[in-house]
Amino acid sequence: QREKLYSSNNQGDGKFVPKSVMYFQTWRIGILFFAVGNCLNFMSFAYAAQSLLAALGSIQFVSNIAFAYVVLNKTISVKVMVATTFIVFGNVFLVSFGNHQSPVYTPEQLIAKYSNLVFVLYCMSLVFVVALSQYLYRSGETILSDNAKDTSTHWRTLLPFSYAIVSGAIGSCSVLFAKSLSNMLRLTMSSRYQFHSWFTYSILLLFLCTAGFWMARLNEGLSLFDAILIVPMFQIAWTFFSICTGFVYFQEYQVFDTLRIIMFMLGMTFVFIGISLLAPDENKGAHLAIS
Repeated sequence: QREKLYSSNNQGDGKFVPKSVMYFQTWRIGILFFAVGNCLNFMSFAYAAQSLLAALGSIQFVSNIAFAYVVLNKTISVKVMVATTFIVFGNVFLVSFGNHQSPVYTPEQLIAKYSNLVFVLYCMSLVFVVALSQYLYRSGETILSDNAKDTSTHWRTLLPFSYAIVSGAIGSCSVLFAKSLSNMLRLTMSSRYQFHSWFTYSILLLFLCTAGFWMARLNEGLSLFDAILIVPMFQIAWTFFSICTGFVYFQEYQVFDTLRIIMFMLGMTFVFIGISLLAPDENKGAHLAIS
């Protein structure tokens, strides 16, 4: 709308200055829906398992396709329909066999979980994965800068993959902190906890830092790599580490038997396949993946 307004009023003399996007009612309504949706998303963490909610985030791809068809009049290809089918069936498996418990933890219980041996070992392994991926990324940058004309090397794929792993491993921690905050907010609403405490503000600070890191890396990654590659990698890495963190920290694996583990992993696989298939074709341009 802004571009059309600029084109119709611009006479080539440079005197017409287009309005800021904030002046458009459509944009303001969109931001309002976005804010309300994220608030509801934040509140949902208090009422369901983190592993289940993280996986259900893939539903956004299904709704994006519906909006693309209805609002933007986009043509839905067979490949997109197949990808959507994978995501829908994957979520059916996740909901059917996932963790349906949602206990409310006291701040003391949440603090104690940080010192749990399994969680400490998980954090150490996460640090190792981040360090290794960052090392691979830096090494790949050096190799590609020395061999800029060599486009067939495996580094062309490994570089964005390692970038996405670092981003997802750290950024997904924001889900853990968001669930902790949502849990404490639920306690406060029941008058069993005073929201103002050192632990609350510490978790809030960690949430803002990790969420900010994720958003910054997401934007930077889209400017560094083709969206064809980086968008699915980002989503898969973020979803995978969010599920793993919830499994370990909240010990959500305790309610799983062998069948539920197999079915839940099958559901995750279906979702990841669907996300990968949603990557646009090379000849359609990277900007389609962003929209």
